[in-house]
Amino acid sequence: MDQNGKKPVIAIMRPEVYVVKSRELAESFGFEVVAIPMIELEDMKDEYFDAFAENVFSGRSDYVIFTSANGIDHTLSKIPEDKHSEFIDALNKTNVVAIGPTTRKQLEDLGIAVMGMPGVYSSEGLVEYLCPDVNGKQIDTARSAYGSTFLISGLRDCGANVLETKVYTLTMPNGALQNELITKSLNGEIDVFAFTSSMMVRSFFDRAGALCEGESIREVLENSLVAAIGLPTANTLKEYGVEVNVTPDEYTFKEILRVAKAALEN
Repeated sequence: MDQNGKKPVIAIMRPEVYVVKSRELAESFGFEVVAIPMIELEDMKDEYFDAFAENVFSGRSDYVIFTSANGIDHTLSKIPEDKHSEFIDALNKTNVVAIGPTTRKQLEDLGIAVMGMPGVYSSEGLVEYLCPDVNGKQIDTARSAYGSTFLISGLRDCGANVLETKVYTLTMPNGALQNELITKSLNGEIDVFAFTSSMMVRSFFDRAGALCEGESIREVLENSLVAAIGLPTANTLKEYGVEVNVTPDEYTFKEILRVAKAALEN
């Protein structure tokens, strides 16, 4: 709380599916929450999914990488329900790698053993973690259409044969709710902006631009606390001329809340 006993207001712009848990977590840190999605998830199936599934079922996969809990959900949704147990058994016969603790927990909750996790929860961290062991190995990964290209190129540079399938994509909603967030921001009603992806940044500025408020919203951010979940998101904000005040060492939503709260208190 500030000197007047008012809780700091944080803008949470994550997809609708995360709103309830995100709100509860932010409130536990003492924030008042304005939760308006600036990105949404949309299922997709590309031409590589069947080959991905076959590699897992047949045991050809040496490693299977999941880079988000969403990737797991959208993978399983494409496997026939009567084949789920067989698919999970097949995953347990290979080396399953999770990008971070949230993804790891989702896998373990499904009964999938996780071989390992990088020290840095990012594509760069995954490449550094796996590179010494993957020369000549088959790596399969199911992830977002907007995933970092570095993961694939980096692993291939390490000598791995990589098959990537994109199991979901991200969209940018542009309705009255999103306009409301821009208006609240311009009115000085938001103290902290928590950006958790590069696409979220672009969506936020696209909405502001559509309302002819691009420069004004930049000034608002200059006078607020801006938190970015990781370096790619921070770099995208810099492209828009926005200085990032805090970035957590661990790229999780809980950590972004913790460092934002600490920055406000200091």
